[in-house]
Amino acid sequence: MTRTRCHLCEEMAQVVEAVAREFPVRLETRDVDEDEALRNRYGLEVPVLLVNGRKAFKYRVTAAELRRRLRAEQRRFGRAAWRRMFEGKR
Repeated sequence: MTRTRCHLCEEMAQVVEAVAREFPVRLETRDVDEDEALRNRYGLEVPVLLVNGRKAFKYRVTAAELRRRLRAEQRRFGRAAWRRMFEGKR
């Protein structure tokens, strides 16, 4: 979850994009200011990074923290199932 002209959002996006190259993931960016429900839910917390639909980080994330979280998700679902979820969805 992001918004325009947000330096924290830009910083998080750089980390996410770099780490995403290492994992079979599907990235989706949503601007909270374009959706009233998202603005009400996340408007004061942006940027917010959801992993598998759950809030994983807000404001900042390091590459190391994100890698740890994505590896934990891989273990949770099993690597084969994880890859199947995201095949062709980059």
